[in-house]
Amino acid sequence: MPTEIALTKFGHACIRLEKAGRRLVIDPGSFTDVPAALEGAEHVLVTHEHADHLDEAPVLDHLAAEPTVTVRAPAAPAARLADAAAGAGLDPARIIATGPGEQFETAGFTVRTVGGQHAVIHPQIPVVANTGYVLDGLVYHPGDSYIVPPGPAPDTVLVPLSAPWSKLSEMLDFITAVRARQVIPVHDGLLNGRGLPMYRRHAETFAARYDSVLTVLEEGEGTWIG
Repeated sequence: MPTEIALTKFGHACIRLEKAGRRLVIDPGSFTDVPAALEGAEHVLVTHEHADHLDEAPVLDHLAAEPTVTVRAPAAPAARLADAAAGAGLDPARIIATGPGEQFETAGFTVRTVGGQHAVIHPQIPVVANTGYVLDGLVYHPGDSYIVPPGPAPDTVLVPLSAPWSKLSEMLDFITAVRARQVIPVHDGLLNGRGLPMYRRHAETFAARYDSVLTVLEEGEGTWIG
């Protein structure tokens, strides 16, 4: 029988997944209590280089404290983090560059990578690499993009609720295109107490229209998958 996955949401776009006592963290960024999120984590997945998804200093602190921990990220942030690790006396080989079209095993999870680039913010702002992660075929974190993963629909999709690169209509179209059983809003750190309920309400309406369930997690709250 498949082992259940415990999913915990931390600040903004950061989540922690735990299965059979093993932990993996995605996108420990600057809007997150990174040390709390990384507690016990064996591996860190980074979707892209922006600070709200990768806060380098506390990630390096975690690598220093836990000598077996590894990180995967797109090539540019991986290279930058590896250089910083080497400068701190850590093995830079613990930071591994990744991109779309890969599959690997880490921290007890099977991970498939999708996507390729960050959503366009503005034509004059350079587009950076963005890698989405599908874990055990069940949980999909797209990073800063609305790329629909190929293959069977995941059980749970993490939906960026609001961003400088996003329109509300694009967020709703993403929900309806992925057709996951469960929708969990993330990337909400820029919304205030007035705007957040509105975005959640629209997401819930469209999720229900296409037979998905919206599960709202506040910071530190979790749910079970599988």
